[in-house]
Amino acid sequence: MKKRIWTILMSVCLLAGAAGCGGSGHTAVTAAADDSEGIHIVATIFPEYDWTRQVLGDRLEETDLTLLCNGVDLHSYQPSAEDMTRIADCDLFIYVGGESDEWVDDALASEGNPDRQVINLLDVLGSSAREEELVEGMQAEEEAEEEGEAEYDEHVWLSLRNAKQFTTEIARVLGELDPDHAAEYKGNADTYTASLDDLDSRYQEAVSGGRVSTLLFGDRFPFRYLTEDYGLDYYAAFAGCSAETEASFETIAFLTQKADELQLHTILKIEGEGNRIADTIAQNASYKDMKVSVLNSMQGISQKEIEEGKDYLSIMEDNLQVLTEALQ
Repeated sequence: MKKRIWTILMSVCLLAGAAGCGGSGHTAVTAAADDSEGIHIVATIFPEYDWTRQVLGDRLEETDLTLLCNGVDLHSYQPSAEDMTRIADCDLFIYVGGESDEWVDDALASEGNPDRQVINLLDVLGSSAREEELVEGMQAEEEAEEEGEAEYDEHVWLSLRNAKQFTTEIARVLGELDPDHAAEYKGNADTYTASLDDLDSRYQEAVSGGRVSTLLFGDRFPFRYLTEDYGLDYYAAFAGCSAETEASFETIAFLTQKADELQLHTILKIEGEGNRIADTIAQNASYKDMKVSVLNSMQGISQKEIEEGKDYLSIMEDNLQVLTEALQ
C-alpha cells in the first residue's frame, strides 16, 4: 500500500492544470435572420440557445437568436461591447443567474429596449436551486474557505427535469412577445418536453439497473443536479464552479482509494484538454483495466459543433451511454 501511495504522490507532482477554464476570446453565434422586424433573442449558453431553437421551430427563420458563449466556458466569459449592445436592444435575454453572471447587472441597467423580457434560470428554479457543496475528499477553494459564503451551483441545465421547466418558461415568454404564435410555441415545447421525459425515463432505468450507485470524478463536478434527480452519490476532486487548477496529493490518494473501495471500473471527467487527474487515479487504482470516460457538461459548445448537428438531446443521449457504462 505504501508503495502505491508514493506512486500516486509522484504522479500528483507531475500534474499540470486540472480544472482551468477556457479563455474569454469569442465570437457570438447568431442563428437565422438578423431581421429588425422579428424577435431578437440573446442566450448566454448553448442549452438555453438550443431549447429556444426547439420552441421556435419553423419561426427560427424569422428570429434573430444569438448565442454569446460560443466555445467559451461560462465561468470565464467576458462580454464584448457588441455583446452588451445586443443584450440592451434584444426582446428576450436568457441567462443562468449565478456568480459567473455578475456582469449581467450592468448589461441590464444600460439603456436599450424598455420592453425587454428576461429569463433567469436560477430564478425559474426558485427553491429547487442548490448551493455548491463540498463532499468528503473534495478539495475546497482557498477563497471559499476564507469567505465562507454560499454559492449556488450554476450547472442547472444538466438536469433533464430542469430543462423541461426551462423550456416551458421560454415558450410562455415567447407567447407573450408574439401572441399570434403562442399556441405554436406551446405545441413545440410540449413535443420537446415529451422527448425530455422519455430520455429522463431511460436515465432512471440505467441507474436502477446499475451495479453501483456512486460516480467518481477526477475533475470538477458540474453534475450535481443530475445526480440528485436519480439518487446517485458522487466523489470528485473539485466542486463544479471551482477555479482550482491543481489537485493535492491527499485529494488524489482519497479518490484512488475510493475507486478501490467501491470496485469502480470507470473514472469520469468533463470535456476539455489538460486534465490528467482522472488518468492518474486510473493508473494507480487496483483495477488495472480502469477506463477514463468523459461526461459532456456543455460548458463550451462551439459554432463548429452546432454546425455538425450537436444539440442538447443528442449530447445528453451520449452522456447516458457513458453513465450506463460507469454504473456497471
